[in-house]
Amino acid sequence: MIEVLVVDDDVRVANVNAAYVEKVPGFRVAGRAHSATEALRLVEELPVDLVLLDHYLPDETGLAVVRSLRERGHQTDVIMVTAARDIATVQAAMRHGALQYLVKPFSYAGLRAKLDAYATLRRTLDGGGEAEQAEVDRIFGALSATPAPELPKGHSPTTAELVRRALMAAEGPISAQDLAESTGLSRQTAQRYLKLLERTGRVHLSLKYGDTGRPEHRYAWSSSF
Repeated sequence: MIEVLVVDDDVRVANVNAAYVEKVPGFRVAGRAHSATEALRLVEELPVDLVLLDHYLPDETGLAVVRSLRERGHQTDVIMVTAARDIATVQAAMRHGALQYLVKPFSYAGLRAKLDAYATLRRTLDGGGEAEQAEVDRIFGALSATPAPELPKGHSPTTAELVRRALMAAEGPISAQDLAESTGLSRQTAQRYLKLLERTGRVHLSLKYGDTGRPEHRYAWSSSF
């Protein structure tokens, strides 16, 4: 069994997340924590393989918890589960070793996809030995729980992933121009990938009406993925 510590300042949310975890085969809730101090204490006391970690805690941030874990020599895996959507926090989480980043609100299916992907990664790594490039690529892609759409000729998986991350980090629906500015892509390229992802159901399109002229197309990552 993979032992999971659920960390969230909201007791109700922690209980919901713990209930989700218990429904996934192969996973068990080792404990619940509602502060950074409590989370660090429980990692010391309990057998914890994975921490589902909120960023907004009453005494420290989730990122501070990850730093403390590493400073104390704990290699416990971390998946951030938080409403924090700003790119700086997402980037810092990656740099501090969080394996995945799940943005609230999310469904049971969304969390299960991350946990199933994590279990696959664990099985792969437990095999040990050496890895050829194809195996390395599979390991690094194991936590990409959302299967990439079949891309037409002229579309890059790397660019599609960049667009996905930007949409998931955005605070609500954004326009193609917003996406271009946050990723460094041209507006035309951003628009092309947004339309592709919208056709595959991964992006939700909405319209924002102004005082005059055509409504602005705005895009958000679908909560079902």
